[in-house]
Amino acid sequence: ISICSPSDTHFALAKKTLLAGKHCLVEKPFTATKAEAEELFDLAKKLGKVITAFQNRRFDSDFLTVQKVLGRGVLGDIISYEAHFDRYKPVLNPKKWKETVQPANGILYDLGSHILDQALVLFGKPISASGEKFTQREGSDIDDAFDMRLNYGRIKVKLSASLLVKKQGPRYTIHGTKGSFIKYGIDVQEDHSKEGLLPNNPSFGIEPENEYGLLVYEKDGLDFSERIPTEKGNWNGFFDNLAETINGNTEIEVKDFQILEQIRILEMVERI
Repeated sequence: ISICSPSDTHFALAKKTLLAGKHCLVEKPFTATKAEAEELFDLAKKLGKVITAFQNRRFDSDFLTVQKVLGRGVLGDIISYEAHFDRYKPVLNPKKWKETVQPANGILYDLGSHILDQALVLFGKPISASGEKFTQREGSDIDDAFDMRLNYGRIKVKLSASLLVKKQGPRYTIHGTKGSFIKYGIDVQEDHSKEGLLPNNPSFGIEPENEYGLLVYEKDGLDFSERIPTEKGNWNGFFDNLAETINGNTEIEVKDFQILEQIRILEMVERI
């Protein structure tokens, strides 16, 4: 059963799903608190069921490209990683529940869960974390912007999002001791779906060349510059992994400890 209801209902409905003897996929944010998440994982383990969060943006074209670039090692030791999830939506959301002050509502939990999850995939649990949320749109009662910082010692991570960014900057900015990678644009799978394209269409998830990232680095005393073709986005990879996990053929991609760490950090920033 897939839980795609308002965020403050995720915990209760997921618990009922597990008690009904069903595997459960929960839309992000998984829960409002770490304690709720721990209760669900403990219950799923007791009942022998699979439960996980829909962190589909691990399979975004841009994030897959970031992972590929980092895997090449040409940037040297990473010292700075910055990710943005900006939009321009000055008018309040017509879905009234999204604008209501409720647990896990607001952009911090909504979009922050995605780019925080990506950072945890790349770098693991941070030494420390801090952040701040803001309410900036006229008439808004919920947070519609945030900044988060994760400290990994030498590596510093900055994550931010806003609903009042008309002209967007880079989605990813990564600096290392030997080079940098800059990536504009966001995965196109959502837009393609709205346009009626199906995942079996060869064009689905393919980003245009003008969105290719720029990689610059030094090697053997020489400077190199490359436009990096964007990987094909593949949200189906998430569902493939979930199906194989339920069938007992593999392990779940989105780990319990990653979800717990994500919720711990979001909950901490929420309280500030």
